[in-house]
Amino acid sequence: MQSDDKSDPANRTSYHHGDLREALIGAVQQLIEEDGAENFSLADACRRAKVSTAAPYKHFKDRDEILEIIVMRAFDEMADHAVAEIEKHGPGTKESMVALGKSYVGFATTRPALFRLMFGQNPKINQAGDVQDEGRRCFGRVIEQVAIYCRSNNLEADALNIATRLWSFVHGMASLIIDEKYQNVVPGLLKRQQISCRRRQKRCEHSRSGRTDCASVMH
Repeated sequence: MQSDDKSDPANRTSYHHGDLREALIGAVQQLIEEDGAENFSLADACRRAKVSTAAPYKHFKDRDEILEIIVMRAFDEMADHAVAEIEKHGPGTKESMVALGKSYVGFATTRPALFRLMFGQNPKINQAGDVQDEGRRCFGRVIEQVAIYCRSNNLEADALNIATRLWSFVHGMASLIIDEKYQNVVPGLLKRQQISCRRRQKRCEHSRSGRTDCASVMH
């Protein structure tokens, strides 16, 4: 009888040095997105990658280092999405900032376990210097777009303050959605918001003239 135990040397996969590292990162991320960061072990990841349980320690100092890498890459991905939306709608436009918010909420709702890990589920991960740097770089995109919007409309405003308010709004919405608080407390609210959003978009399309201000982006 053949064993299907991945800890059996006969069932292990052979990797080049760099490939093994990436295989372990990929296995951990898959497990996080399937079951949550709190419900996986390195042994699970080793079985998924078909390597020995000693393999991770040849490439990472501990479990948290792998999580830090995953979170940094997630922020990179979020920033890439932001860049794509800016290129699509134009820098500093109201449409691009609305699209940034939708992209943020979309990331959270399609990858909730990863989103939770990115924002505080593990304080040690979030306090890591490299993770904080990636988070700030990602948020910097929002500040930059708000600043461009205000300059384009001849408005004197604190871009950092406005960007923080915008981020707080979309982050709160994303968190409420993935924790199912909206549905539990106000059934049907999201559907009504979607209808209202479509109506506002149509009105916006028909009124491009006139002076707007940064506060209007919040509504």
